[in-house]
Amino acid sequence: MDTPERIKKTDLKIILSEDGSVMHSLKSSEKDFKGFGESYFSTVNNGAIKAWKRHKKMTLNLTVPVGIVRFVFIYDLNIDIDLPSNCEEYMVSSDSYVRLTVPPNIWFGFQGMSLKTNLIANIANIEHDPDEVERKSINEIEYNWFK
Repeated sequence: MDTPERIKKTDLKIILSEDGSVMHSLKSSEKDFKGFGESYFSTVNNGAIKAWKRHKKMTLNLTVPVGIVRFVFIYDLNIDIDLPSNCEEYMVSSDSYVRLTVPPNIWFGFQGMSLKTNLIANIANIEHDPDEVERKSINEIEYNWFK
């Protein structure tokens, strides 16, 4: 398999007002827009870890409008021993408001870091297809989530 593309981190704008805020996510005019398949939200409880999965075709556009979420992305995985050899971590929140564009073929997981609600928004370029995603249990890839 070819080396996957890298994660792209895009700073996003939050427009504040007395009545509430507008938090940008993705526009169809942006270079990272690869089409629209579906949009969905995921929550992750404080300390909970949802890992591991890898999409074969889907491009994800992840934002965290509420809470704090740590994302871990693994580019290279030694298949013989399931050890990551090239990975990146991002802490995303409304205080560090960015969009992570995740191309296909990257293993990833995430962890809720806020004591309150941790909300992830995803705008995907294709609809969910269970045959398009690969999964491993958290213990199948050795990674120290508590460092």
